[in-house]
Amino acid sequence: MAVERSSGGGLMTRPGAALKALRLQKGWSLAEVSRRSGLPISSLSKVENDKMDLTLEKLLRVSAALDTDMAHLFTTPSSPSGSQEPSGRRSITRAGEGKLLASPIGQYRYLAYELLNKQTIPMIIEVTARSLEEFGELNRHVGEELLFVIEGELDLYTNMYLPVNLKAGDSIYFDSNMGHAYVAVGDQPCRVLSVCVAPAAELLKLIEVKQTKKTEEPRPAPQPARHRSYRRNDGAK
Repeated sequence: MAVERSSGGGLMTRPGAALKALRLQKGWSLAEVSRRSGLPISSLSKVENDKMDLTLEKLLRVSAALDTDMAHLFTTPSSPSGSQEPSGRRSITRAGEGKLLASPIGQYRYLAYELLNKQTIPMIIEVTARSLEEFGELNRHVGEELLFVIEGELDLYTNMYLPVNLKAGDSIYFDSNMGHAYVAVGDQPCRVLSVCVAPAAELLKLIEVKQTKKTEEPRPAPQPARHRSYRRNDGAK
């Protein structure tokens, strides 16, 4: 089993070894994992034998199929313990580190990805969508979300409130069951910290929807622009 040291100080395995161990633990065949994840059996076999790497999107598929945190695909299993004492665990993600996932609306950098069973999902998002039309269908996922603007300027659209304009240093905490969209304002880069309280499988569904729409387009013929009656709101509502 290939093992390396993670930035958080724990031991990390190649996903293939962990995938095989989790699969065998459940008594599943490669065909069953393929059925649940939508990935070809040949690809899963190559991953298990460290002959192929998976993108973050496919790692999320596999972890959702195995009903486990994605971190289990990178971390060696810990020995069971009945102690309820604090574990003292921590994870340090240096600048430029983290698992990167590109999507049509921005780049998502998944932080502290090697920690198991996190209560939140922290990400740095480089927002590239410059209009609601470019963003597409509003995001919706169970849970709540904290959004903090690191750099640039952002308009946050929801289906229940007027748009909120956020600049560097501003933040908003909201119910992510609401439809919501991140739209960068101006020509400058826009980076935000997003902390979601939501199952990884729910975020995977969003990623799949966005990527599917991107690959299935171009759309037939441009339709007349639909002007949404939104007004920018610099306040709390």
